[in-house]
Amino acid sequence: MTKFRGCIDIHAGQVKQIVGGTLDTTAFKTNFASPLPASHFARLYRDHQVTGCHVILLGPGCVEAAAEALVAWPNRLQVGGGVTAMTAMNWIKQGAGKVIVTSYLFPDAKFSMERLQAVLASLGGDTSKLVIDLSCRRRGDKWIVAMNRWQTLTDMEVNQESISFLSNYCSEFLIHAADVEGLCKGIDEDLVRALGEWVSIPTTYAGGAYQIEDLKRVKELSGGKVDLTFGSALDIFGGSQVLFEDCVEWNRRVDKEEEEKK
Repeated sequence: MTKFRGCIDIHAGQVKQIVGGTLDTTAFKTNFASPLPASHFARLYRDHQVTGCHVILLGPGCVEAAAEALVAWPNRLQVGGGVTAMTAMNWIKQGAGKVIVTSYLFPDAKFSMERLQAVLASLGGDTSKLVIDLSCRRRGDKWIVAMNRWQTLTDMEVNQESISFLSNYCSEFLIHAADVEGLCKGIDEDLVRALGEWVSIPTTYAGGAYQIEDLKRVKELSGGKVDLTFGSALDIFGGSQVLFEDCVEWNRRVDKEEEEKK
């Protein structure tokens, strides 16, 4: 059933919300920069049992802040951003519940099965520790995986074939719709609907959500198979449209409904 998942995006050591399509350009746009450390948000998610949250390192100068978040809620957060076969297990040892990998899997923007296998080998073959990030940009009626902070298109399309194939090598997907990320102008409904048809493992969608009703909309579109992250619209990130407490309450209702079904 669709739930709210938290995020902690770190840029230059500071928790920020950045318009995805502008990241790593000369004029990237920051919607929010928090005076509070990443560990504050980790504790907030911990105290309200918002599980499946991801910590994303957006460039250099973020390792220390991410490590502090892991100390605040050990073995429960997912860490991504620059993760490679050489660093994946180190993040697990530092307290990450899972690692998230994207760009490393696409040397020269081409998918590498060898690199995917190398990441899994570094994790002792444990697919439960791996999340594959298929964040993408829309091109016509297709979605193409984007790397290098969503600036470079790869040779992989997000579709039934790629989703089914990669599901064998990871425990979750994280999918940002980079074209609408940070804009607070609505989710990519076509992508969410398609993911509901394609995915068979836990999947978190991020991008464009700006009202609490988006949780219900994602549930309807995906048949409850896709979870949702709020970023710039959320009050804890300076937004005014979505209250964190309402997201927590949504999760509590979902948990109650699922418990009653047992």
